[in-house]
Amino acid sequence: MSVEILKRPLITEKAVAAREATNRYHFEVALKASKPAIKSAVEGHFKVKVIDVHTMIVRGKERRIGRHRGFYPNWKKAIVTLSEGQKIGVFEAK
Repeated sequence: MSVEILKRPLITEKAVAAREATNRYHFEVALKASKPAIKSAVEGHFKVKVIDVHTMIVRGKERRIGRHRGFYPNWKKAIVTLSEGQKIGVFEAK
């Protein structure tokens, strides 16, 4: 079930700064995923304790190739706050 909800981790400069400062991890999730479903998917897949989940819909941007226009699809971002001392190994550098 977590495979359908969690699509991929987001590793950007802003996400890395939030992870180091406030123990928040960013994920791209399914567009119809709810906050409780995201929480249970992260807890089940990574074996951590989730305190809070924030979600947002990121609007797709315009894409142009010559005179033809199209749009990237909308996608959903989840910011997951873990309890103190918890870490997710996917994000940690070796």
